[in-house]
Amino acid sequence: MSDKLYIFDTTLRDGEQVPGCQLNTIEKIEVAKALEVLGVDVIEAGFPVSSPGDFEAVQEICKTVSDTTVCGLTRAVAKDIEVAADALKFARNARIHTGIGTSPYHIKLKLNSNEDEIIERAVKAVKLARNLVPEVEFYAEDAGRSDNEYLAKVVEAVIAAGATIINIPDTTGYCLPDEYGAKIRFLMENVRGIDRAILSTHCHNDLGMATANSLAGIVNGARQVEVTINGLGERAGNTSLEEVVMAIHTRKDLPFDTGIQTQKIMETSRLVSSLMNMPVQANKAIVGRNAFAHSSGIHQDGVLKNRENYEIIEPAMVGVDESALVLTARSGRAALKHHLNRLGHDPNGDELVKIYDRFLILADKKKQLSDEDLLMLIGNGATADQSVKLKLLQVVAGKSTIPMATVHLDVMGAARMATAEGNGPIDACMNAVKKIITSDFVLDEFLIQAITRGSDDVGKVHVKIFAENRPLYGFGADVDIITASVKAVVDAVSKMSIK
Repeated sequence: MSDKLYIFDTTLRDGEQVPGCQLNTIEKIEVAKALEVLGVDVIEAGFPVSSPGDFEAVQEICKTVSDTTVCGLTRAVAKDIEVAADALKFARNARIHTGIGTSPYHIKLKLNSNEDEIIERAVKAVKLARNLVPEVEFYAEDAGRSDNEYLAKVVEAVIAAGATIINIPDTTGYCLPDEYGAKIRFLMENVRGIDRAILSTHCHNDLGMATANSLAGIVNGARQVEVTINGLGERAGNTSLEEVVMAIHTRKDLPFDTGIQTQKIMETSRLVSSLMNMPVQANKAIVGRNAFAHSSGIHQDGVLKNRENYEIIEPAMVGVDESALVLTARSGRAALKHHLNRLGHDPNGDELVKIYDRFLILADKKKQLSDEDLLMLIGNGATADQSVKLKLLQVVAGKSTIPMATVHLDVMGAARMATAEGNGPIDACMNAVKKIITSDFVLDEFLIQAITRGSDDVGKVHVKIFAENRPLYGFGADVDIITASVKAVVDAVSKMSIK
């Protein structure tokens, strides 16, 4: 039977401390709802005393989530704790997260205090919080650089005062995994009453070891892990939720149950990235756009033969549709043939060799080849065989004008026309196409690229739509980007079973 590992998400507190990542109350509620659907056990919703906005956000999140525990951060200061309790009063499950620094740096240089006074202040804060809310978590700030024996005294005192979760932060990201794991083990073995509390990890990524340290803590006895979506957080960031969860899910020798709905990971990652205006680096583990992309010919051939040759996580497990075999000058014949087959072509023998030779010439000139490039490569870039063709497009748009588009299509030889409004000219065009094509389809991806340079650029548009329970791809190129967009959608739609 797997041990329960509690997931404590602090995206809305530590993650929001990243410059430029601040959210308003409505956005915080949206993230909190997503985190509850994802399955996190605790949402640290903010630092209520820090501002009226943070207080309001914590209060409104308490009203919004139902089963997930809502937590408010405080210092070991009476006013902080009282304000947090007030903000949490509507929570079904409320927790105050209070604490104080325990390292020599914090005790002497930050707090101008001494070890005995720190313990006294910690106990006083925990007792006050315990009288106001049913659950109290204590953090020993900079525990990573704290003396283990003194840290054990602090932990023992706050457990006796009523704290049931003890957070051992590597606040500066200083620890190595063996050091941090040993610190957790030392506390598990040397603190009286440790059986009445849960130890929690809270690791920062200053040396790139946040996830490794968190896992070392878990292996050595911690049963709560404090994380953020996409690893957002102060300075170099916090432990990444997706990395810890998928490490535990993938490594069967880690017998823990997180309760996270892993298929929602990518969706939640994109939501946080969008709302916080913080792009995810392409090679970010689990949620980066290249996490399941392969460009080397050796890797592509291996993946095509068996995904597990080069992938330890099934993409669908984290909400990714499929692996990406990216076509570059490093790609081999297997990947090229795979993409040509997907586009409806099955070259073999000499024909494939000739196409591959032309492919390499083009790939040396471009960083990455698209489906349209392949179609042009094999001489099938024309639209002659499409069941749906764009005949005429007229768009009206402007600052004081409601965007409107009139689209004329040839659908299997029959002329059809529709006019529609939209949020913008491209949206109006999409709505007009949907009026003509009565079969349901959803626009899932939309990418614009420039083919040439200058004000007379040729724009290339790539789209992916979902229709008939499958993804369909379309491509369009034109000096007018709106026309190119409609061509791309029409190209994708033409692959549907048109009625």
